[in-house]
Amino acid sequence: MYNVRPNLLLGFHGCDLEVAEKLINSPNRILKSEKPFDWLGHGMYFWENNITRAFQWAKDKEKRGEINKAAVVGAVLTLDNCLDLLDSGSIGLLETYFELFKFELELAGKKLPENLDASHDQFKDKLKRELDCAVIEYLHKKMDQEISLNIEELGYSEIRPFDSVRGFFTEGGPAFPGSAIQQKNHTQICIRNANCIKGFFKPRSEKTFPQQKSHQS
Repeated sequence: MYNVRPNLLLGFHGCDLEVAEKLINSPNRILKSEKPFDWLGHGMYFWENNITRAFQWAKDKEKRGEINKAAVVGAVLTLDNCLDLLDSGSIGLLETYFELFKFELELAGKKLPENLDASHDQFKDKLKRELDCAVIEYLHKKMDQEISLNIEELGYSEIRPFDSVRGFFTEGGPAFPGSAIQQKNHTQICIRNANCIKGFFKPRSEKTFPQQKSHQS
């Protein structure tokens, strides 16, 4: 029961300007990533409380010609039932399902996927997380199967599917010489249940209210 994260938080999604505008104007048209190397499995991705990193990521994609114009859209989120990989229980669960996944592949004569380096990454941070993605998706699939079996046999299931996945990542090289702090450290959120997204917004710059002139009689 302690997997539930009920509080509201802010996430930022780096993307093309056209995509950002569509999400703000048509918030029910939510984009889901299903790439084989997604860091936290399939879903919609956000940088937790980190607009700077979201925009930096989008700018990097713009420089590589993968999007036209870098932008960021903000979102109000709940994580609900969360596979939180900053939590020891969730990490232990993932370890268990990795062993099951590995065993199934061995029986089928298949190899485990691997986390791979991206060609553009000079720091070799294994940005293509094919192994991690496969294990997380395997976990979700097996849990869904168990839920369906419980409902078929008992009429209900005490297992809840995960609504979101959260993880902390280090990347980007040292923040300063000799440091263990990395330049692109961040907390990332993958939303699997679209109802965790309460709304999108256009981020604004920090401003104070304009000074009003006093009216003398």
